[in-house]
Amino acid sequence: MNVRATEALICATRLTLLEGDITEQKVDAIVNAANPTLMGGGGVDGAIHRKGGPAILEECKRIRQQRYPNGLPTGDAVSTTAGTLHARRVIHTVGPIWSGGRAREGELLAKAYRNCLSCAAEEGLRTVAFPSISTGAYGYPKTEAAHVALSTIVAFLRGKPPLSHVRVVLFSDDDLRIYSAVLDALLGD
Repeated sequence: MNVRATEALICATRLTLLEGDITEQKVDAIVNAANPTLMGGGGVDGAIHRKGGPAILEECKRIRQQRYPNGLPTGDAVSTTAGTLHARRVIHTVGPIWSGGRAREGELLAKAYRNCLSCAAEEGLRTVAFPSISTGAYGYPKTEAAHVALSTIVAFLRGKPPLSHVRVVLFSDDDLRIYSAVLDALLGD
């Protein structure tokens, strides 16, 4: 087996794609596709806040008061308690709103994934579950988002970080097919 094939196998064993409910994941950290206010909202953000309970919101309020009075900037990431979720932590990030690809969306989306992975590693967390950031209300095209997300995650895992496993938890079978095709293409290179 050549070096490239070995790297692909290592990444594939440390990265899983699945259809499911991110709030049900038993991992060290769940990533929240948050809005800049950190006060909850719709989609993944609302589901995490509802299921995790008020402790998440209380910690988000403190973060807003102490560190980000104008809101969490796009691409940045912060960690809070996971409240009553199965995870230990929730890592909140703000993905870019799709503007046709003219507003550095790819760069900002990659930054969001990298900052979440770095945050998890800095906190000594070993397993992380991501949703598909920015592809809901923010309108990022799923195939393009999958390429940015997975290439960023694979590059991070190739760097042999302390993370042992990354999951991308997708909302539908359609999303899973899109992400699987992109991952196959990435690892086949």
